Amino acid sequence: MLQRVLEPELMDTPDEAQAYDASDKPTVHRQFVDDLLAAGLFDGWSEEDFEERDPLRVLDLGTGPARIPIELCRRTQNVRVMAMDGSVSMLQLARMNTELSSMTHQVQLDQTDANQMHYSDEMFDAVISNSLLHHVPDPSRVLSEIVRVLQPGGLIFIRDLLRPETEAEVARLVELHASSESDSEQQSQELYRTLFEASLRAALSFEEIRSAIAALGVPPETVQATSDRHWTWVVRK
Repeated sequence: MLQRVLEPELMDTPDEAQAYDASDKPTVHRQFVDDLLAAGLFDGWSEEDFEERDPLRVLDLGTGPARIPIELCRRTQNVRVMAMDGSVSMLQLARMNTELSSMTHQVQLDQTDANQMHYSDEMFDAVISNSLLHHVPDPSRVLSEIVRVLQPGGLIFIRDLLRPETEAEVARLVELHASSESDSEQQSQELYRTLFEASLRAALSFEEIRSAIAALGVPPETVQATSDRHWTWVVRK
């Protein structure tokens, strides 16, 4: 099995952030939000609750260009999203995207370290994240922080990459999911291919993420493989 190789740093240059944003497909955001809602984000809400209750407080860890919070807020007025990231360049893109989408009233941007967040205990009704954990050296610290800032009964919905077992599988996934669609996109796509391959190598294996979840006292079977390159963790605190 391939050993984990950490990425050198967060994607914090404008070129890297723009390459990531340009390659990030709307279908990915829609699928994530589809799955989040299907996982029961609003479990226990009645029709009257959607008119009368305060919006859910949702934390999006590693929001990047904030595409997922924007998609979520397009679907429902009943959320307020704290969209946090450690990268200044990503948050600059996120600010532009939220302004262009007219979502600044529902999405608040924040720069903080996911290893030690400056949020109060039990502050959020839900914590979501797409592809953050492979960026951090010690994912167990971030997982502990997720549990800390989530209120009892709150929803955790975390998705990230799975590390392939072989070099051949790395090459297959890069070719399948990061191939160039046109000559005009070639330069940014080549950068994205490089970043995607590095992310696959930095990801956790299925056994590693399940072990980290079990160490929190959470049933490891709450983590499931959900594509050829992703795992998803869904549980209520």
